[in-house]
Amino acid sequence: MSADVTLPTRGLAAAPWRFPSVLIDRLRLDDGRQVIVRPVLAFDAAAEQDFVRALSAVSRLRRFHVGLRELPPSLLRAMTEVDHDAHVAVVAEAIGDDDEASIVADARYVRGPTPDLAADEAEFAIAVADAWQGVGLGRALMRHLSRHASRHGVQRLVGDVLPGNRAMFAIADALGGRLAVSPNGPGVIRTR
Repeated sequence: MSADVTLPTRGLAAAPWRFPSVLIDRLRLDDGRQVIVRPVLAFDAAAEQDFVRALSAVSRLRRFHVGLRELPPSLLRAMTEVDHDAHVAVVAEAIGDDDEASIVADARYVRGPTPDLAADEAEFAIAVADAWQGVGLGRALMRHLSRHASRHGVQRLVGDVLPGNRAMFAIADALGGRLAVSPNGPGVIRTR
């Protein structure tokens, strides 16, 4: 289901954006905090960059598998200018005491086929702000994405995980994932 919505574009002329409204949700986490989950939109670029910059070096490495401090412009565009069909992306936002929303997690999947993915598979990625880890946010976002993917013909979400990322292995286990050697190298474990 999609909705035509006109959203502010922070200084640009207003434009209609199409996104799957079914991806909008409110989640209550294990520690009682709440977040709003919503699709990523192009005007989220600055907030997405702020989110990545605020991640610890370890969290950025676990997400991107390289030591970056911020997203290069081409990757920032790729992560925020998504079509919500082949590339589905959501953010979790927390509302602060100042009523300002800030991104505390990002989750997405990109459909195959690629050389190492079947047509009914999609590659997933997820990052959770350090202060929001360990309270069920990653697990909840993966369930959210999994349900959406399943309704849209994706049979399996596939991701490469660095060996020390116990949190991601726990999420994969909780969701019935299986582990294997990744075709992308011996230092990476594939979860399906």
